[in-house]
Amino acid sequence: MIVNTEQPPSAILIGVQSSQQEGPFSITDSLLELGELARTAGVSVCMMLHQNRDFPNPGLYLGKGKVAELKTLVEEHRAEIVIADDELTPAQQRNLETELGVKIMDRTGLILEIFSKRARTFESQLQVEMAQLEYLRPRLTRMWTHLSRLGGGIGTKGPGEKQLEVDKREIKKRVSTIKDKLEKIKMQRDTQRQRRHEVPLTAVAIIGYTNAGKSTLLNQMTQAGVLSEDLLFATLDPTTRRFNLPSNEHVLLTDTVGFIQKLPHQLVSSFRATLEEVVDADLLLHVVDVTHPNWQATVDTAQKLLVEMGAADIPQVMVFNKIDGLTHFDPSAPEFAQFPRRCFISARTGQRLESLIDIVDRFLSSQRKMMMFHIPYSRMDVVHMLHEYGRVKTVEYTDEIVIEVNINTIIGEKIMGAMYV
Repeated sequence: MIVNTEQPPSAILIGVQSSQQEGPFSITDSLLELGELARTAGVSVCMMLHQNRDFPNPGLYLGKGKVAELKTLVEEHRAEIVIADDELTPAQQRNLETELGVKIMDRTGLILEIFSKRARTFESQLQVEMAQLEYLRPRLTRMWTHLSRLGGGIGTKGPGEKQLEVDKREIKKRVSTIKDKLEKIKMQRDTQRQRRHEVPLTAVAIIGYTNAGKSTLLNQMTQAGVLSEDLLFATLDPTTRRFNLPSNEHVLLTDTVGFIQKLPHQLVSSFRATLEEVVDADLLLHVVDVTHPNWQATVDTAQKLLVEMGAADIPQVMVFNKIDGLTHFDPSAPEFAQFPRRCFISARTGQRLESLIDIVDRFLSSQRKMMMFHIPYSRMDVVHMLHEYGRVKTVEYTDEIVIEVNINTIIGEKIMGAMYV
């Protein structure tokens, strides 16, 4: 647990550039991002160190020579923490602590630390706690090693070993309790989502890499008042607000948790219910920090996560944000041409925000077509919705009400589905 003091703890960041490593980020990019994570957690970075290897050392993460060099640097800089850019095995973490004599953390532990500080709602606090317990479980043996030595001879169980078994049972029991609570919350969320579908509005999710400006954009468009800071993972909880387009079309805008490379699998699993807001969307506003030195890599990371979530086929608008932070940019540059539905804005100042609103409006207008509805007389509420959200062309009263209407097909299909609820 990182404790904020008047003088923030100092850390050395370490990483391995592996020949087998996949992904668009270089080791330098990755360590710089790790430094931003450390800053968000209240840690001061004094230096970075990396090593090129075919694969991380299974016992020490770095090679023995590099660990010896690291030990010297820890002493010279009086570093209190060493943070690895990858998730360490329990053995690697234990061995590094033995060699260096300081606290060892990894990227996963650091992100979990940030999430635990940022969680505001009961749901996100449960999600983070479950992720932390899943991360802690395989590391319990390392924590109780000093007590296990207190036992008797061969074949006997020392008090540490007994305590280890107790802790494992307690963690298993607590994880089971949290899962039950999250399942109940998920049912409540599904009910809320179903109620939103009863008011057939287009669902628009704001997604993107962490600190790209998603919450700032939601605030600018809807005055939602969501916390937005120049820190990674400033907000974890989804916030939904209604937004009226110039064409008088109404949409529901939802801010979502930010993406990041090497996102811990514990968090992906724990936040799955929250991420369903993305999967359930009709349109994604993919916010990109265009001032990021490797913004293409952040886009690739987000797209990969969308594939894993099953949301890759949802239409996207690429929102290149923070243009107020550039001295010059060329919207017609080749790197932007691959995104046919794109705009360039400053969510902070509102600059060119109208271009984004226009793209969303035109996208929804393009979804309009003639649809035919056969409605029983018991569902006059559906007739009312068609008049409210579409342009009714003909109405015929037979043994049922037959309505031909020009309507946004996204909304039309939701109304069609509502007839059978």
